[in-house]
Amino acid sequence: MFVANLISYILVLLGAVNWGLYGIFNFNLVSAIFMGDRSVGSIIVYVLIALAALWLIVYTVFAGGILRFAGHRDHA
Repeated sequence: MFVANLISYILVLLGAVNWGLYGIFNFNLVSAIFMGDRSVGSIIVYVLIALAALWLIVYTVFAGGILRFAGHRDHA
């Protein structure tokens, strides 16, 4: 789960940065990279970011509100 959480977190941060750039500067980073907001590459990135956000929501709910990025350690 560590890898899935980390990748999802990075993708969600990428989406947040993209939204921030779009809101402040009217610049869509994903569209600029893939030469259009409805290109195949852009659509794939948008879908991956949406799935990552859903994963983080669902995982956090089922994990009791704790998003884990490290292995579980028992404290003595």
